[in-house]
Amino acid sequence: MNVHPFTSRVVVRSGVVRVILVGELDLDSGFVVQEAVTACLAKEPPRLCLDLAGVSFCDCAGLSALLRARIAVLRAGVDLVVEGVGPQLARLLRLIGADDILTAGNTRTAPESADGAPAGTAAAPRADGTAATTESPFRELA
Repeated sequence: MNVHPFTSRVVVRSGVVRVILVGELDLDSGFVVQEAVTACLAKEPPRLCLDLAGVSFCDCAGLSALLRARIAVLRAGVDLVVEGVGPQLARLLRLIGADDILTAGNTRTAPESADGAPAGTAAAPRADGTAATTESPFRELA
């Protein structure tokens, strides 16, 4: 079995910064997210996109890193777009009552991906096909 290290890559296009995360996001790799986001915010971009499509696993420490990154981005007054929330991370978010905390609905303006297309960031729906209707305490973290 090949073990690949967690990586981040930053792509800037038209002033929009895209942080592409790949690998297992956990206690050992969470700092990579924070470092990448902090470095990007120093450039004062109008929008930051977290691309999570390459994240194969995320535990509670990884989720904490993502939530801290979200708070930093929103506090900096930068629009946040999150793309590629996979089923495992979506389930983890659902379990803690934060189904929509890492979705495009939490941006300051209309969601859009870094290349201008609508962002496909909604977390997976519940097994019964319904949407979450309860308020999450995590909405106050911004």
